[in-house]
Amino acid sequence: MSHEKIVLAYSGGLDTTVIIPWLKEQYADCEIIAVCVDVGQGKETDGLEERAIRSGASKCYIKDVREEFITDYLYPLIKSNAIYEDKYLLGTSVARPLIGKVLADVALEENATAICHGATGKGNDQIRFELTIMAFAPHLKIIAPWRTWNIKSREEELAYLTERGIPAPMKKEQSYSRDRNLWHLSHEGLELEDPANEPIFKNLLQLSVTPQDAPDAPTALELTFEKGVPVQLNGKDISPVDLMDQLNALGGANGVGIADLVENRVVGMKSRGVYETPGGSILYHAHRDLEYLCLDKQTTSFKEIVRVKFAELVYSGEWFTPLREALSKFIDSTQETVTGKVRLKLYKGNIISAGSESPYSLYNENIASFTTGDLYDHHDAEGFINLFGLPLKVRALMNAKNVREEK
Repeated sequence: MSHEKIVLAYSGGLDTTVIIPWLKEQYADCEIIAVCVDVGQGKETDGLEERAIRSGASKCYIKDVREEFITDYLYPLIKSNAIYEDKYLLGTSVARPLIGKVLADVALEENATAICHGATGKGNDQIRFELTIMAFAPHLKIIAPWRTWNIKSREEELAYLTERGIPAPMKKEQSYSRDRNLWHLSHEGLELEDPANEPIFKNLLQLSVTPQDAPDAPTALELTFEKGVPVQLNGKDISPVDLMDQLNALGGANGVGIADLVENRVVGMKSRGVYETPGGSILYHAHRDLEYLCLDKQTTSFKEIVRVKFAELVYSGEWFTPLREALSKFIDSTQETVTGKVRLKLYKGNIISAGSESPYSLYNENIASFTTGDLYDHHDAEGFINLFGLPLKVRALMNAKNVREEK
């Protein structure tokens, strides 16, 4: 085959550890440029460059985009309140467009001929990566080994590495498929592949304790938002990355944000995963509490429709599409008054609202209180109910007339 210059989405996990020697065997004299996009994998990036080059890559980029990930992807997600199928806070989904964009940028800078990723032919990530690459580098070839090679399982991947004397990045009994970033940690595989099995949390959880192992006393905190964006923790200004780190620590210590979900993948099958999203769950809860205070009824109602569609777009990898961009503009317009403070308590897996306040609050005590105020006359309710219920009254009169005529 002709010389290939291939940019590889490299994590140092099992799949991409196998892919480097596989590419070297498939494409004679190919040059592999490994790219790790740091969206908050933590210690997973330690020693990654050395491992990539030892495995056969010519160079390895480690791109730290953590702050961009939060401000340009997670904050729009928080403002949208989007949750896929009422459980999944879209941790992997929302990171893939940014990773794909960075891959495309490096490929263009390096004048590469192809981009390779380790997503399986059954999963969602292949779609998310490739839609993004199409948006920024449509001329590049895409190599997806899981759609072409003869390897059929993670066990066969481990055997492949053993045969070639390449150290595996994990043991067989710990070979969950995991994805970690600042927003969440996902787990798939092993006992989770049978939905009848209870997750083995002692093997799974890495960000969190189980609710039963959480402290017996609640943890209180206060978040301050400006136009839907969190800017302070407990009254102090804080950077986006530090905020996520601290909320993940607080939430994880209290067993917050653990979800076990059988979800519908884009490709049509169901899959089962366990997700840890401690800090994200806290931010979602706080943001929604503030919206309940600041948004009017019709905006709140329509935003519920938008958040479902927004979640579908993010899950399906359609971040860089006109519809997602338009929905984000609508969502941003709703956040102009979502400013204020929210107090919460974390207790054994629960996030408990403990009060909220805003200069744009639509709650008016003079109207809402059981004590009669100047702005609300109880007598007005009678006329409102008569008009609001008029269709029911007309229908009932019609039904009664028809019954009489039938007799």
